[in-house]
Amino acid sequence: MKLENIQKIILDIKENCNLSKRSVEDVTLIGASKSQTIEKIIVAYEEGIKNFGENYLQEAEEKISKLDQDIVWHFIGSIQSRKAKRIAEMFDWVHTIDSFKVAEKLNSSRPKSKGALNACLQLNIDDEESKSGLKIENLEEIIQKIEALENLKLRGLMVIPKPRDSEEEQRKVFRKVKEIYDSLIRQGHNFDTLSMGMTSDYGVAIQEGATMIRIGTGIFGPRI
Repeated sequence: MKLENIQKIILDIKENCNLSKRSVEDVTLIGASKSQTIEKIIVAYEEGIKNFGENYLQEAEEKISKLDQDIVWHFIGSIQSRKAKRIAEMFDWVHTIDSFKVAEKLNSSRPKSKGALNACLQLNIDDEESKSGLKIENLEEIIQKIEALENLKLRGLMVIPKPRDSEEEQRKVFRKVKEIYDSLIRQGHNFDTLSMGMTSDYGVAIQEGATMIRIGTGIFGPRI
């Protein structure tokens, strides 16, 4: 088994970094491995991917327990309060904090031996009722609260915009998120992570400032 798309994506990342005059080291490729087998994850790892994102705790537990490679595990699904303890114990990153209640549970459950849990706030940039995430106007208040938690390291923002009809419209929303992100940094928040862009739009996301992209179908192919 060979995942032929990976090298193409790595080349695309380089090209989009060149277009935006950025260093390729500034962009981390996360393999969104929901529903993928351990065997496929191993192949992707051997092709150079060291970061993987999981959406469901139960599925991730089996994979993490069986894979002893130096993988960095990212939780990229919705965080249920009752599952926050295990997420805090197992993962290196969480991208989907959308309430202080969840942040507190992650903080109180994080093993001291693992150091602070890297965290991103999920921003609901389109104010979609059906989607998790914080509204823009609520960001500052929750950021200040989370920054006081000693076992979480708040790194930045994550966003999943709704699909647009054109690349230019998609670009505009990514640019808006980057402006919000930059504004928070100017206010003194020590952010270095902007997690945005998936298989259909990662090129534009990189051009507009993404530092992490989450690719599933582009790496593993369509889910069966």
